[in-house]
Parts: sequence; structure tokens; C-alpha cells
Amino acid sequence: MKLNTGMNLSVDLDKMEFIYDVATTGPLTEKRRLDDIRASLSDPNAEGPSIVYAVAMDVAKKKHMQDLIDRNLLYGAMIFEKGVIGEEPVRSQGHIHAVSASCNASTCEVYEIWAGEAYIYMQEYAGDDPGRCFAVHARTKDVVIVPPGWAHCTINADPSRAMLFGAWCVRDYGFDYEQVRAHRGVAFFPKVKDGSITFVQNTQYHPAQLEILKARAYPEFHLEQGVPIYTQYENNPERFRFVTHPQEAEEQWKEYRP
Repeated sequence: MKLNTGMNLSVDLDKMEFIYDVATTGPLTEKRRLDDIRASLSDPNAEGPSIVYAVAMDVAKKKHMQDLIDRNLLYGAMIFEKGVIGEEPVRSQGHIHAVSASCNASTCEVYEIWAGEAYIYMQEYAGDDPGRCFAVHARTKDVVIVPPGWAHCTINADPSRAMLFGAWCVRDYGFDYEQVRAHRGVAFFPKVKDGSITFVQNTQYHPAQLEILKARAYPEFHLEQGVPIYTQYENNPERFRFVTHPQEAEEQWKEYRP
């Protein structure tokens, strides 16, 4: 399966591995198993695929590796399995991006869907009051930005097929799971009903409202619609500076809506 990523990258879905050409570099995927995410499920005993998703961090064209290291910018590639976990679609655990030593701040993440459909779920806080909550429905070629400090998770919105995406993040990233795990997951659980995704509030949080949005353009971050985010970096290596220096985009983060 060939992907439109801005790199010569393809995927073996049976093995859940990416295939790199001679000009591209990347690792074997790290597999995330069902048992790894049970604590964040609405039903921790639910059955589903044994491997739910696979992650390859630091994928790039070889000629760009030193520049990406110098910029502290990292590109990740992910494969989410098809199917369901009990009543839920395949999804990641919820987490917050921990404070990175390189910028002394939590950092954002820029998603691009390559195949299938996703919901990028995000909530303003991970405490008892989750604040504003959004689920952004994204299709192939759509981009979604998760702001610094927000709890979030990624959901396969079409359980009939695998979902693949790439993402820009900071190289010294870290995940903080503590508060999300203390609440047994994020504030809204996705459920599969009659082939569609609905969301049910997690009662471990104070009552909240969920807004379901469609993916949008991001002119405030000078992103181009329809152009792979890797190509946008290649054309202008400064374009994703807001990922590694989130404080420089302070105005964009105020009252942010994805």
C-alpha cells in the first residue's frame, strides 16, 4: 500500500510495518497491545485485536536527518488496526505532552491522516473538570493540531479498515498519563453503534460538553491545505517552529479551537 506522505513510504498492513525506500529512514514499528491500553478503556475486560496500533518514530528522508536533529523536530508514523475493542473503536491511550527540557514547556502535535478516518479527541484539562472538549473528524489529507498541555487521544473512526497517519512533534517528547489514568481514561469514550461513532461521557469527570468538529485549515500557522506536512517542512524548514517553540505561538493558543 503506497501512501501520499511526501516521502517514498509504503506499508505492510499484515505485519503492521512501514517500508522505506533507499532515500528514506525509519525504524521497525513498536507494537502497542490491547493489554497496554486496558486501563483507559470504558470496559477494561473488553476483547479486541491483540495489537491495536504500531508506532515508528523518527521517519524522514535521509538528507533531512541532521537538519531535523538540529531543529529538535521529529516525525512519527502510525498504523491503527481495524476492528473494535468491545463497544469501542481502536484508539490510543489518553495523555498530555510532558514538559520538554528543550523549551521548558508542553508541546503541540500536528497530525496528518494518510488513510482511513480518525477522530482526534482533545480536552483542555486532565483534572476533574476537563474544560472544553473536542472530537475532530479527519479524513485522508486532513490536518489536525493538538495544542500544548491538552489531554488527547487518537481514534480510528472507521472500524472497517486500518487508519494511518503521520505527525510532527518535538524530539525530546514525553507522555504524562497520570491524571488520565486516574480518571480511567479521557472525558468521553467513543462507542461504535450501527457502524457510526458516538461519544459517551466518562463519569469519573465533572459533567462537560463535547463539540464534534470537522478538520479545518490552519492559516494562523501558515499551513497549506492538500500539501503533505512533510513536504511543507521540506519547502520551508521554519514552518513547524511552533512545534518546537510553542511559546512563540502564544496568541494562537489563546481560546484555541481545533
